[in-house]
Amino acid sequence: MSRISARFAELKKANRAAFVPFITAGDPNSETTYALLAKLPAAGADLIELGVPFSDPMADGPAIQASSLRALQAGMSLVKVLELVRKFRKTDKATPLVLMGYYNPIHAYGTARFAKDAADAGVDGLITVDLPPEEDEVLRLPAAAQGLDIVRLATPTTDAARLASVLDGAGGFLYYVSIAGITGTKSFTESDVRTAVAKVKAASGLPCVVGFGIRTPEQAAEVAAFADGAVVGSAIVERLAAPGDKAGRVRDTLDFCASLAQSVHSAHR
Repeated sequence: MSRISARFAELKKANRAAFVPFITAGDPNSETTYALLAKLPAAGADLIELGVPFSDPMADGPAIQASSLRALQAGMSLVKVLELVRKFRKTDKATPLVLMGYYNPIHAYGTARFAKDAADAGVDGLITVDLPPEEDEVLRLPAAAQGLDIVRLATPTTDAARLASVLDGAGGFLYYVSIAGITGTKSFTESDVRTAVAKVKAASGLPCVVGFGIRTPEQAAEVAAFADGAVVGSAIVERLAAPGDKAGRVRDTLDFCASLAQSVHSAHR
């Protein structure tokens, strides 16, 4: 059983949802990213999404765009992202870790080489935002050969026919995008997302997590009441970018993650 499947099985048995924080690798530098990665599980993270910085992150709003630029300016690369994962795995063998990013860096790296190196480093799954199901065979097949899950996205505009395509070849979990738009720019309507998640779950045996638009512990708890997980990204990235010394920002970010995790884990289901 994969780390992702094992973690969702544990959570299902405990009747609770997953808290899934997103941070950008290398923002503001590699050392800070590792400091967060190493402590996020103790702060309540059930899975971690690690963003691969890219110069044109078209699905992301201003906060995550800025984090990608900071990381790139600090010298972060796909090779160094995998180095961070290897370092994380030296002390944490259990927490699932998913890389979220765009296809261009993977294409430049070489898909087969990347899939092998990512699996060897300890990556569990891939979310490649700009690689639709009809075109992801180039990555999905080498990823499958290495035991990596391809996590697919569903959105408010995904109809039943499209959902069938999204589910074909999907693995790990499904990521429901709660808003039509980019990350961190607007909020969601709870009733609409609840209805959409029910449809997605009825069509698939995979866990369904919700992201985009969750900014507060209260919103995270709303989502955790009906979804299998809540992803928070922009609100976390913004705290890491706030004024102040690096150690203080890391502490504040971890405290915020702990409050989100508490809300998700105690949500009435």
